[in-house]
This record gives sequence, structure tokens and C-alpha cells, in this order.
Amino acid sequence: MYNMVKILHSYWAYLVLLILVLAVINSIIKLVGKKEYGAKDFRIALFTLIVSHIQLLLGLILYFVSPRFSLFSESGMGEIMKNSVDRLYLVEHPLVNIIAIVLITIGYSKHKKKLLSEAKFKTLSIFYTLALILFLSRIPWSTWLA
Repeated sequence: MYNMVKILHSYWAYLVLLILVLAVINSIIKLVGKKEYGAKDFRIALFTLIVSHIQLLLGLILYFVSPRFSLFSESGMGEIMKNSVDRLYLVEHPLVNIIAIVLITIGYSKHKKKLLSEAKFKTLSIFYTLALILFLSRIPWSTWLA
């Protein structure tokens, strides 16, 4: 089960990044161009929310079935924090990516309450860009692209 969830989590991450980049670019271009918010923009924002939440569920499953998870009881938090690889997989990656998904969720919820197109695009641009930066900062690039 672990390997299947790990592969699914890794490949789904490509979709998350692709859709998130699309949503960020779309919202910034339309904000700068002073375009009207439409159904397509809503679908892009919603799809970004959905795929990121699916990724979160896959990540949580992977986290708890991972062989690394037993390091908490075997070594303790102090030892995990001393090892950069274990710290990345057990602390930094999950925590930062959960924060990123929270930002996507907040941005999506806030943008729905806005009445003007400019305010909607500005909200999406800010929250989704911050989420993208956080995602990119904690991807284990050495293993993900290999």
C-alpha cells in the first residue's frame, strides 16, 4: 500500500502544481488586465482547491503508513530534527504544505465573498501565489524528479 500511495502522491503533485500555476497566472493576468470574473475563472479556482485537497488526503495517508513514521517512537523528535532528510519528510514538508493548502482554502473562500472582479482576482492572486511559493519551497526535489 505504501508504494502505491507514494507513487500516486508523487504524480498527483504534478497535477496540483500545474493547476495552481495556471490559477496564479490566470488571476494575475486578469487582475492586471482588469478583466471580468467569469465561470471559467471560478472553475479554475475550484479545481485548484479540489486537487490540492485530494493531494492533502493522499499525503496524510502516506505520512501515517510511511516507514519513516516509526522514527517518532524509535528515535524521538530530537533525533529527527538533527537529520535534515527525516526533518524534511516528517516535519517540514507536511507542515508547510498543510499551510499552503490552508492558504488555498482561505483564498478560495474569501474570493467568493467579493463582489468586484478586481477584488476576486486580487484575493486569488495573493493567496494562491503564497501557496505556490510554499509548495515549491518544500518539495523534495532530489527524489521527486528522479
